[in-house]
Amino acid sequence: MLLAAATVAAVGTGPGQNAAADTILATTAGCGKAPTLTNGTRSIQSSGTSRSYILRIPDNYDRNHAYRLVFGFHWLNGSAANVSSAGYYGLQPLSNNSTIFVAPQGIDAGWANTGGRDLTLFDDIRQQVENDLCVDTTQRFALGWSYGGAMSYAVACARPTVVRAVAVLSGANLSGCSGGTQAVPYFGIHGTHDSVLNISLGRSLRDTFVRNNGCTAQNPPEPALNSLTHITTAYSGCRAGYPVQWAAFDGDHTPSPVDGSTSPNDSRTWTSAAIWQFFSQFQSTTTPTTAPPTTVPPSTAPPTTTPPTTTPPTTTPPSTAPPTTAPPTGAPGACTATYQTLNTWPGGFQGEVTVRNNGSSTLNGWTVRLTMAGGQAISSLWNGVNTGTSGTVSVANAAYNGTLGANASTTFGFTATGDGGTAPGNLTCTSP
Repeated sequence: MLLAAATVAAVGTGPGQNAAADTILATTAGCGKAPTLTNGTRSIQSSGTSRSYILRIPDNYDRNHAYRLVFGFHWLNGSAANVSSAGYYGLQPLSNNSTIFVAPQGIDAGWANTGGRDLTLFDDIRQQVENDLCVDTTQRFALGWSYGGAMSYAVACARPTVVRAVAVLSGANLSGCSGGTQAVPYFGIHGTHDSVLNISLGRSLRDTFVRNNGCTAQNPPEPALNSLTHITTAYSGCRAGYPVQWAAFDGDHTPSPVDGSTSPNDSRTWTSAAIWQFFSQFQSTTTPTTAPPTTVPPSTAPPTTTPPTTTPPTTTPPSTAPPTTAPPTGAPGACTATYQTLNTWPGGFQGEVTVRNNGSSTLNGWTVRLTMAGGQAISSLWNGVNTGTSGTVSVANAAYNGTLGANASTTFGFTATGDGGTAPGNLTCTSP
């Protein structure tokens, strides 16, 4: 489904409208150079593979002006051309020529991010663009719908000091969350009766950054069924400069909901203007001297960075493999590990391991070992530190979830290539 461009007045400034700020920006090597990149489809070598993206440079580009940079990721079975033709989720017509837009093309029209290849593509495209064009390095953003939302979430997790903010439309944790402990401004949008990726999955992504950004936890109001409205909530208590915003709409799996209408031909979506307003609130700044602050999740409760285990989503095509759970292992009084498959798709799957302290005293550190089935290989892992990706894999606790009180538990999750119908076996858990 394409996203029609909204006709809303632009927010922000164009070239030459903030000359004073131009002198203090953290800019790229492309500033001051005559550009060689042009609008259209560009080829790039990334991870030994020929990849591509579509580039849109502002009209009347000024090589001495630092521009905002926005990445727009397409949905499953979508394309970079779809994103480009729809005005980069409707943001291009709102930008008033203040922004460079990039639409990368995913392998197999998706963002499995196998072995981190799509994060590497993000890095390689950014480097190519910034070496040739003038970019404000404090004004990089990413957004996408569905699988593209999953990729935008992966970028926020893994590149928190690179992107200033992300917007995730109807997303889920499908592309991994390497890192995922640092603050990034986050805007999540999701339909209350999404039949493809349940809204609980979007809430889980949101809550990652509610926690990381130090916001006050809450259950934001969501619109009633058949109300054909949306409710936007700005979280309170967030660290200065790291807001979290959540918009739930009464609708299904769509990037362009319209209040009061269910017609697929109605182009009056509110999402483009809302996202543009969220992105454009961030002012250009000099390069920060320290990384954004991190938040340590409480050790007595499992982190909420992975989707809930009770409502696995139906992706395209739907999963046919039922969740599998391995029996707990480990001696009485020691830690135990249990596994379940949360989601599968052609050529890959998402798994979660729960680590529990069955003893009566506090556990300080844990290591889980598991054997991946033939053809399976971990592509990304969060809430733990893995050694190896295939065969016998060892996963040690992260810095923030190694201490478990009596009967307390935590989880780590991963995405992997291969058949998700066969659960990894030989789970063992040991502690020092």
